[in-house]
Amino acid sequence: MLVVIDIGNSNIVLSRYTDKLGPTYRFTTDKTKSVDEYHVLLKDVLDGATDIMVSSVVPELNIIIKNLALKYYNINPMFIGPGIKTGVKIIVDNPKEVGADLVASAAAVIAEYGDNAIVVDMGTATTFTYIEQKVIKGVAIMAGLITQRDALVKHASQLSQFEFKTPTKVLATNTVDCLNAGLLYGHALMIKGMAEQIRKEFHTDAPLIVTGGAARFVKDLFEYDVTYDEFLVLKGLLVIHQKNQN
Repeated sequence: MLVVIDIGNSNIVLSRYTDKLGPTYRFTTDKTKSVDEYHVLLKDVLDGATDIMVSSVVPELNIIIKNLALKYYNINPMFIGPGIKTGVKIIVDNPKEVGADLVASAAAVIAEYGDNAIVVDMGTATTFTYIEQKVIKGVAIMAGLITQRDALVKHASQLSQFEFKTPTKVLATNTVDCLNAGLLYGHALMIKGMAEQIRKEFHTDAPLIVTGGAARFVKDLFEYDVTYDEFLVLKGLLVIHQKNQN
C-alpha cells in the first residue's frame, strides 16, 4: 500500500492508495513535534504502508518524516526533489525555488487535464502556476485566504476571529457577513482577474484549475469556467511515484 503525504505550512494531508485514492486525513503542521510524536499522530494512516511518497514545503519536517518511516516501517520515503522524475519541465530563474506542491499539481494536471493549464493552489499562500506544453512557465504568489483573515483580525482592534461562510451577496449589513463578503468574493474575483491577465500575457486559452484546502470556501462563488479539484497534489504524487518505479 502506498501512502501519499502533502506537507504544507498549515496542514499535513495524507491518503492511502491501493487501487484507488482513499479518504484524506488532515493534521495541523507542527514543526516542534518529534519523530515519535508524529508516529503517534499518523500511525493509524501509515500502518500497513509499503511505500511512502511525499511533497513537502516545510524542510524542517522532511527529516522527521523520513526518520519516522525508517524507524517504524523500514521504508525510505520518496520526496519530490532533485533526481526525481516528474514529467514536468521548469523554466524559471531558479528551478530549486519551485515548491514541491506546485510540481505535484503540475504533474497531476498534465496527466489528467492536458499539457496547458492555469493552476491556482489556495493554501497558506495562494499561488498561480502557468503550465504550457508540460513546462512551468511562471508563478505568482500572494497571501492566502486564511492568512488574509488572520492578519486582518490581528491588526484591526474591533474585529475578532470568525468562520468562513459563503456570502449570498457582495455587500452585507453586519460585521461577520461583511468580512465573508469581502474576503471570499474578493478572492474569487481576484482569481478571475489574475487568470484573465495570464491568458492575455501568454496568448492562451488554457483552462483554469483550482485546488488547495482554502478553495472549498470560494468554490461556490466561481461564476466563470473553472475546474475544482480538491486532491490535485495527492493525484500528482501518485503520478510521480509511478514514473519513478523500476
